[in-house]
Amino acid sequence: MSGLHAERLTVQLGKATVLHDVTLAVPSGWTAIVGPNGAGKSTLLRCLAGLLTPRSGEVRLDGRPLARHTPRERAQRIAWLAQQGEATGELSSREVVQLGRLPQLGLFAEPGPRDHAIVQQAMADAECEAWAERRLHELSGGERQRVLLARALAVDAPFLLLDEPTTHLDPPHQVALVRLFQRLARERTVVSVLHDLSLALQADHLVVMQAGRVRAVGPAGDDEVHARLQEVFGHALRIERIGERFVAIPYLD
Repeated sequence: MSGLHAERLTVQLGKATVLHDVTLAVPSGWTAIVGPNGAGKSTLLRCLAGLLTPRSGEVRLDGRPLARHTPRERAQRIAWLAQQGEATGELSSREVVQLGRLPQLGLFAEPGPRDHAIVQQAMADAECEAWAERRLHELSGGERQRVLLARALAVDAPFLLLDEPTTHLDPPHQVALVRLFQRLARERTVVSVLHDLSLALQADHLVVMQAGRVRAVGPAGDDEVHARLQEVFGHALRIERIGERFVAIPYLD
């Protein structure tokens, strides 16, 4: 069984149970995980990435428990972008992106022409070539976010997990990121946690969460998924179709 699957995940942080018996088969394409604050979105994503061990249940990668894959195997198959990336260090932006090749190369192998081409393409996709020689801590929040995204892209992994990838990005770059995810999803599985519902609605699939549980999974244009989405936000918004796209509009009446 190929793909990424969560099976009956329960996660407890301190005394709080933040995931309750969550089962999810991650579909191919681009999936956006959405829900109100405290829904368990980032916790679920961290479990899928192997960064958080559940109290019960397991994540399976290509039919094997994720815990049985070596750290390098996981790093080769799953690329990760954290919600708050690091901002210190003396490496240039290009050198930071090149770190994304480590899972494929190991610590001691020299990068070859293919590796350099992948790094170059990742920086072009993330639109951060202009500051390739600047140090990470010298960049603005949005610039830094694009470099860290490029590092994740440079892994060239079949699964790309992104926690709030639009953080610090202005609207034009958010739109560019949506288009990038739509393109990447043709050849790999992209899973992103997003707070901006109108951006999330451009994904192929939505996972709607509330209070540590999955309330709905389905195509982003599905009426039932929209109904659950409006419900978990207390009907404070409505989903409307504008042209070929759906958008979330605050309900102020």
